[in-house]
Amino acid sequence: MEKSHKGSDDEMKICIVGLGYMGIPTALLLAKNGHQVVGYDIMAEKIKSLNNGQLPFDEKGLPELFTQARKNFKAIPTLEQAEAYLIAVPTPITRENKCDLSHVKSAAESIAPFIRKGVLAILESTVKAGTTEHVVRPILEKSGLKAGKDFLLAYVSEKAIPGNTIHEMINNDRIIGGIDEKSQQLTAKIYSSFVKGKIHITDCTTAETVKLMENSYRDANIALANEFAKVCEQLRINVWDAIKLANHHPRVNIHSPGPGVGGHCLTTDPLFLVEDYDWTSIIKTAREINNSMPGHVISLTEKMLGKKKARIAILGAAYKKNVDDSRESPTESMAKTCRARGHEVTVTDPYVKKFPEKILPFDEAIKGADAIIIAVDHDDYLEKESALLQLQQQGVKVLDTRNMFNGKFKTLGKG
Repeated sequence: MEKSHKGSDDEMKICIVGLGYMGIPTALLLAKNGHQVVGYDIMAEKIKSLNNGQLPFDEKGLPELFTQARKNFKAIPTLEQAEAYLIAVPTPITRENKCDLSHVKSAAESIAPFIRKGVLAILESTVKAGTTEHVVRPILEKSGLKAGKDFLLAYVSEKAIPGNTIHEMINNDRIIGGIDEKSQQLTAKIYSSFVKGKIHITDCTTAETVKLMENSYRDANIALANEFAKVCEQLRINVWDAIKLANHHPRVNIHSPGPGVGGHCLTTDPLFLVEDYDWTSIIKTAREINNSMPGHVISLTEKMLGKKKARIAILGAAYKKNVDDSRESPTESMAKTCRARGHEVTVTDPYVKKFPEKILPFDEAIKGADAIIIAVDHDDYLEKESALLQLQQQGVKVLDTRNMFNGKFKTLGKG
């Protein structure tokens, strides 16, 4: 679609419901580009902090964006009337591996009293397919107004990764689903105020499904790489070399193996996609493979040690390199497995501040360790190479699950 050039007539009052990892950057990007934005969250302390100029998490470029956007942004403790409402609340996974829509339902119920003729409601939370039409729409229609006739309704799938969120939110393509053409066009107009990537138009359920398909593909690709790693361990060859050679094929792009998959998206989205379909197998198997990797890492470490009880230091608590996001980190599972098997475990990370395990300084974490597991390839650890090599020479076992040191230590997928 052709993007319009924003002018004063295009500026809207937009309310963001949910000020988390996606809600805050979205609010600030909209505010920077001329919209009057209010952000609502049920956490009063977060509202207070934002209005005092304090961000609740670290993200590259976010402080600068906050400064640029603050004149058009404020956080609010109670909802108020707006021209558009954007829901960006969490969707955790239940114990039954189902999409927990309680926050989405609560958000929709909270904005229903504010629905007026011409108001646009946008759902941006990652949800199971059909949620916008079959869950959010009926709740909003409790206002007495009808979607498509009186008010507008859309779904937008976000694509951004911690550590590069702002850049990706601006430059990645966006999939916009709407219940009708007016909903699609107004939503596209709002996002085109800051999105430089292409904007693609479809229906709500297709847009919801696309988001889940994208992360299911990535999760399955990583699972394939992890299974290759286990096979190569048995064959006593190097999986990293094998994958590199295989990827010379023009139609092959195998991802890298690792200690498991973390983050909110890849650990949940595939299960959201298939939760209603018992006959699906590939996606579920991929989840099982990736969930098995933390235990596999500990088993490899025990094999290296050759003894039952040891002091094991884990380097990295984040779910990916160079970020402070530890949601669903494989390190949490590894630490639990260590303790369950009778080992003493320590964890260190240069970025993560909050974690179920106590985060120790690097030197304290590795002191007296029998084995060191490099779980995350933070750039900071490159500076520790000489110290790790010295410890290895002293008999400490080092397992580099990310192969960040190119084979100088024991790695996954190497016999």
